Amino acid sequence: MENIDKNAEILYSSFMGNFRMLSSLLLISILAFTAFSCVSNPETRPETAGSGSTSTQPEAFDPRRVSQAHYNTTREEVQQFIENLNRIIRSRNFEAWRDSLAPEYFAEISSPENLRNISNQPAMRTRRIVLRTAEDYFQYVVVPSRADLRVDDIEFVTSNRVKAFTITTNRAGEELRLRLYDLEKIGNTWTIIN
Repeated sequence: MENIDKNAEILYSSFMGNFRMLSSLLLISILAFTAFSCVSNPETRPETAGSGSTSTQPEAFDPRRVSQAHYNTTREEVQQFIENLNRIIRSRNFEAWRDSLAPEYFAEISSPENLRNISNQPAMRTRRIVLRTAEDYFQYVVVPSRADLRVDDIEFVTSNRVKAFTITTNRAGEELRLRLYDLEKIGNTWTIIN
C-alpha cells in the first residue's frame, strides 16, 4: 500500500509540475498575443468608404514653419493692401471698400441685427446715429475709425489667412498688439474676412 501511495504521490507531483508549466506557458502565450495584437502598424492607413484605396490626411498647418522670406513678403503685401484700403476709406469710396470685403463678411455687416446692435452702442446713441444700411455703417463707423491704420505685424492662421496687427504703447508704457483685420488671400488678392 505504501508503494501505491508513493506512486500516486510521484504521479500527482509530476502532473502538478506539468500543469504549472502548461499554465505558465498558456499565461505567457495570452500575454504575448494581447501585447502584439494591440500594436498597430504605422504604415496602415484607413480606407475611404467605397474607394478601396488608401487616403492620406493633409498635413496640418503650422505657423511656426513659415519661412522668414514668406513672412516678410506676406507682411509687405498686407501692408500695401491696408495702405490702399486707407486711401479708399479716406476718399469715402463705399463701393471700393465693399469690394475689399468677402461677401460673407459684407452680409454679416449688412444684417439688420448687426446694424441694430451697433446703433445701440453708447457712442452712436449719444450722437443719435441710427444705422440702416451697410453704407451708413461705412460712413459712421469705418470712415472715422479706420482711415489711418498701419500694419506692424501679421500672424498666420493658415497658409493663405492672416491676422493683421498694429502695435501701440499705452500710458503705462506697455506694448499692445491690436488686431486690425482678419484677411484671406484668394488668388493674388487680399480680402477682409472679419
